[in-house]
Amino acid sequence: MAEDRLFRYIVVAVGFLLAGTLIGLAAAPLPAVPASEDRDALFQVSTIDALLQGTYDGSMTFDELARHGDFGIGCGDRLDGELIGVDGKWYLVRVDGRAYPVAGNATTPFAAATFFDPEITIAVDEPVNLTALESRVQAEFPSENLFYAIRVDGTFPHVVTRSVPAQEKPYPRLADVTANQTVFTFENVPGTAVGFWTPELAEGINVPGYHLHFITSDRTAGGHVLDMVMAEGTVQVDTTMNFTMALPSGGDFLTVDLSGDLSDDLEKVE
Repeated sequence: MAEDRLFRYIVVAVGFLLAGTLIGLAAAPLPAVPASEDRDALFQVSTIDALLQGTYDGSMTFDELARHGDFGIGCGDRLDGELIGVDGKWYLVRVDGRAYPVAGNATTPFAAATFFDPEITIAVDEPVNLTALESRVQAEFPSENLFYAIRVDGTFPHVVTRSVPAQEKPYPRLADVTANQTVFTFENVPGTAVGFWTPELAEGINVPGYHLHFITSDRTAGGHVLDMVMAEGTVQVDTTMNFTMALPSGGDFLTVDLSGDLSDDLEKVE
């Protein structure tokens, strides 16, 4: 009898232990899955049509933007400078033509970023102007319905860029700002142009076609590309299958009218 009681106690005790273990497992949080950004996605802050109409207040910090990519372009808060992200480092080319590393807590009203993992490499071994270079690269696209990140490294006999100063409220339209842009000319410089090719399906969201920014190889100067001649170098292309956009949660974006056709304004700006 004593042995039977001991056996029952053991069974009950084991039962309680098992039950407690199961309850504990049910209550305990699951092991965290390491977060990883989608490397095959273009991440964008706001829309080009909003920027065209003067929504220049920054809505995302550069620290947050860098979580979504190591490569990209955009502009600074209040339109203060042309943004260039390359090799995980971010710069703003301001109206003096100089490239300044950005502060992580500074903000951007419009930017696009991705993790640059190129699938296509094109060698350039003779001088080519911007129009011919863009046509050659576009011929390599597997589809014109996708986004592409573009990186151009080489020697440039001639590069023309621009930047604009920080704006004050009430903000003018972007076409009015760029009508008074500051233009820089570089001769015989090594450097890198970075940016994106956007399909027509994203008209109003980003700039259809090419949108490139330039920075010298010593990372001291650059700007939004207006024209260039490339002597030699390489072009790398990263096909970007996915797209994510973060819209501003306040400010002028909430009331700006995005229903109109702003293609004329965009042509003046680009």
